[in-house]
Amino acid sequence: MKERENSRPVAVITGAYRGLGLETARQLAQAGYTVIVTARDAAKAQAAVEKLRAGGADAVAHKLDVTRQDDIEALARFVRDSYGRFDVLVNNAGVLLDNRDTTFSTMPSVFDVPLEIMRETLETNTLGPLQVARTLASLLRDGGRVVNVSSGMGQLSDMNGGWPAYRLSKTALNAVTRILAEELAARNIKVNSVCPGWVRTDMGGPNAERTVAEGAATIVWLAQLPADGPSGGFFRDKKPIPW
Repeated sequence: MKERENSRPVAVITGAYRGLGLETARQLAQAGYTVIVTARDAAKAQAAVEKLRAGGADAVAHKLDVTRQDDIEALARFVRDSYGRFDVLVNNAGVLLDNRDTTFSTMPSVFDVPLEIMRETLETNTLGPLQVARTLASLLRDGGRVVNVSSGMGQLSDMNGGWPAYRLSKTALNAVTRILAEELAARNIKVNSVCPGWVRTDMGGPNAERTVAEGAATIVWLAQLPADGPSGGFFRDKKPIPW
């Protein structure tokens, strides 16, 4: 295993070529991290890295489709060969497909959303983060951090109708957080879910309440928790919220 060539901590961020992922990369770079920016499209990841580097960030690009095991394994090899180990995993990549290829006059109903869309959403939003974490876990340093970008729409305590594929995927992602937190506790790795709120991204739309900087703030906070910080929790605005 190659020894790290510099003293900077390293963060891997999935789906980081725009929106919350890109802003998370920018804020972590400002905090002194080397950021590995991943995206399904290698050219988009590289374009994002060029923007970050223009602002002084230490950033590198890597292609990653979280639903493809060969992509995940290639990323693991890159991290191992380039840095030896890494410090933070932010599982940010996600999709909102409930109303794809369909016109809905109201919120997409559980009775209308095709099962195939539910499967595809779970593959990206739940199984993708799980498999990234499982494949990269041996490279994550003891005492590292995993942040799963979830949503208040996945809260069982506030569950209601509409957007079933997205809701199910984020509720399941929260379960992944709890399982990983327990199974990685012996290595002092902290694993938490975050609800960034309704953010003005391509997914959130122009009428959303929060800027991307505001949405990324709690993600970055969880990525840098102190040794006595929480694990296995769900947070919004740096405060715990019900599951």
